[in-house]
Amino acid sequence: MPDSSIVDAIPFWGLYVLTLAIVLLAVEAGWRLGSYQRPRSGTEKDGPVDAVVGATLGLLAFLLAFTFSMAATRYDTRKALVLQEANALGTAYLRAGLLPEPQRSDARSALREYTALHAKGVTTMMVPEVIAQSAALQDRLWADAVAVGAQNAGSITGGLYIQSLNEVIDLDATRVTAGRNRIPGTIWMVLYIVTILAMAALGYSFGLAGSRSWAVIILLALVFTAVTLLIADLDRPQAGMVQVSQQAMLDALNKMANPSP
Repeated sequence: MPDSSIVDAIPFWGLYVLTLAIVLLAVEAGWRLGSYQRPRSGTEKDGPVDAVVGATLGLLAFLLAFTFSMAATRYDTRKALVLQEANALGTAYLRAGLLPEPQRSDARSALREYTALHAKGVTTMMVPEVIAQSAALQDRLWADAVAVGAQNAGSITGGLYIQSLNEVIDLDATRVTAGRNRIPGTIWMVLYIVTILAMAALGYSFGLAGSRSWAVIILLALVFTAVTLLIADLDRPQAGMVQVSQQAMLDALNKMANPSP
């Protein structure tokens, strides 16, 4: 069953086709088993089988809701962190204007580069090369803060700038961690296992009854697959149809490039 890294490696259309195929094959396998069992088990009652099918489908629905909630919460967290980092960078940029030269110009230039880098999204931020660039810019910004602190010991201006710079550095680590905080592969595995069992149980029930409705089966498969795809979409920060907007970062970058007079 798919682990989170395998799920990431599969494009959305491939994941949709794969999930749809798994559902339909599980129903077909259950149908064949039920059809095989029907003439050999005339005393088997539909009631207990239907109860098990209902319970299994209910468990699947609960697991889908749980996984969706997990993905949606992570999506909201990533979206909120974009705004927090944009505000922190804007504050640091404004306070850098209070620094003496040449630290003022260098700090503001570094903050513009840093904001442009982070405006590309958390997926880009997790690339090792980008992590190294962010670290280099942070070192450059911190060196400016240290130089100002050495020249003006006890300066309130320097203290305010350092405070905002600390927040910027902390939010970088927080955003990267939030981007790495994905649905665990174990949950994906359990979700697909329960799906196979639930759909096989449904097919088995149809087989025992000697009839099946393809319209119901296909509708159920399409709905389940669509929900699964939405969960995977929410779990990928900068891919698919539901992406974390970087507008707040772009707005902050625009203000840095075009400061108010």
